Amino acid sequence: MSDSKQFDPQHFIKNLTPQPGVYRMYNAAAEVIYVGKAKNLKKRVSSYFRKNLDSVKTQSLVSHIASMDVTVTHSETEAFILENNYIKQYRPRYNVLLRDDKSYPFIFLSDHQHPRLTNHRGPRKKKGEYFGPYPSAWAVRESLSVMQKLFPIRQCEDNYYKSRSRPCLQYQLQRCAGPCVEGLVSDEEYQQQVELARLFLRGKNAQVIGTLVNKMEVASEQLNFEAAARYRDQISSLKKVQEQQHVSGNEQEMDVFGFAYRNGIASVQGMFIRDNKLLGSKSFFPKVPKLSDEKEIFQSFLLQFYLTGDKSIPAQIVIPVDIEDKDSIEALLSENAHRKIRLYKGARNEKSRYLRLANTNAENALESRQTHQKSIIARYQALEKILEFEQPIQRMECFDISHTSGQQTVASCVVFNREGPYKNDYRLYNIEGITPGDDYAAMAQALRRRYKNCTDAEKVPDILFIDGGKGQLAQAESFFEDWQADKKPMLIGVAKGTSRKAGLETLILAGNHATIPMSSDSVALHLIQHIRDESHRFAIAGHRNRRQKVKKTSKLESIPGIGAKRRQNLLKYMGGLQEVLKASIDELANVPGISPELAEQIHQHLNQ
Repeated sequence: MSDSKQFDPQHFIKNLTPQPGVYRMYNAAAEVIYVGKAKNLKKRVSSYFRKNLDSVKTQSLVSHIASMDVTVTHSETEAFILENNYIKQYRPRYNVLLRDDKSYPFIFLSDHQHPRLTNHRGPRKKKGEYFGPYPSAWAVRESLSVMQKLFPIRQCEDNYYKSRSRPCLQYQLQRCAGPCVEGLVSDEEYQQQVELARLFLRGKNAQVIGTLVNKMEVASEQLNFEAAARYRDQISSLKKVQEQQHVSGNEQEMDVFGFAYRNGIASVQGMFIRDNKLLGSKSFFPKVPKLSDEKEIFQSFLLQFYLTGDKSIPAQIVIPVDIEDKDSIEALLSENAHRKIRLYKGARNEKSRYLRLANTNAENALESRQTHQKSIIARYQALEKILEFEQPIQRMECFDISHTSGQQTVASCVVFNREGPYKNDYRLYNIEGITPGDDYAAMAQALRRRYKNCTDAEKVPDILFIDGGKGQLAQAESFFEDWQADKKPMLIGVAKGTSRKAGLETLILAGNHATIPMSSDSVALHLIQHIRDESHRFAIAGHRNRRQKVKKTSKLESIPGIGAKRRQNLLKYMGGLQEVLKASIDELANVPGISPELAEQIHQHLNQ
């Protein structure tokens, strides 16, 4: 990296190699502002420092460069991977950033004697078969719900399955064959249903129905009318699902991306086809630097989408725009997937039909996003006018406290920026060491933990809302009284009206505690209600989770001689607290680490 205060590009370029690699650009604060890759580092970096730059974005980028460094790679493929890793690490302001970089869920069919159907996200290390990826957890849950009605295959946890001595409610509802209890279903019958489910997940609906029809006819001939009726009902349910299900046609495995870009907002629509079925679609809105071009945006999105997280790369990918490094990207994706991957542009027939559909959906999503942003911005502008802000409000935060009779107290902090809720910066604080029910002390502790070591001015809100009256607001006033940082938030208390109805809130300004008048139909008040309601929702959710965790373990914690490891073993091997409570002494004694004497002590304690 160049250490000089005044960056000399010609001196830097003079010593550059023509090999492939990755370059990083830094501003005066030593922050990475751009990461790029090149087949030829010397040629690519030189292009930024020509006398006549035609791109305003490049001009702006170059004006902020204080230093640069490069990393040489053996190949362009290595440069792609390193560039993506650096973008993920530094989140540079002049790069296109994909904010949704998580892995996608699958349906998993386990490799057990009695296989289990469940959802799976993350590395595919367990033995079994994976079907997907699905665009969302909701899509997986919906599919599993349908599967449960069609095929009586267990979906319960393995520990729960192993601990059963009698069938559960799912068996009574005819949604599980009950393999956990001997004699309810033979291994052969269960495996037949597993095979039918496997064919269904692979899109072989007609084959599944044909198999069931044959079984129904055989059962009828053998005068086994009860079994024939079950097959008939299964066939009927399958046909209904088939009518509702969109089948993609002849394409076995394919991702299709639509694209729209307007007014600085990029919309990418992904459609995921596996086993001849459209599993669903998803909208993406990558963060785009001003004046970026379509090719740069989409190529950056494509690389970040497939190289980040544990995603399944299909054999065919239909793209909406021409990209410069198509051949290199195909080679990179093929290397990662360990098979040939093809990118299609200007696709025909079925691919063309799906590309048009994806583009239409991308346009619709973009219009919806723009309408939403206009609404949000209008609310911010109204609030800025009422509060007489000279600069645009960039960040707001709101705190709330939740507990039940003073127990398991949780404080929430939610964050809004000019696009609405910014969930990456949401925080929950488990409040300890206070008098139960003392909301003032809880608020003081939450504020101290949130802002005590906050040195980044961008993380300090322009406005801090406190859900509560003057007492709650006073805690924030006391904390910020000795605030040493240059930026100090405006403090506003949001007190509920006497009837606690929306629109009748009292807004209290810190200092003189004057109220801020707002009409119930004010869009600025709607924005405040939104952030207040979000903090309330987030606090309640956090409190419920904490309360449930305590509820699950509290009864076992009171047993003498039972530590954390034995409690964990009891819950794990018995399949949950309710099973422990119902267990006999002999069943408890079968748990590793539990002697017959201790089992008797546990049983006696739980049944007193």
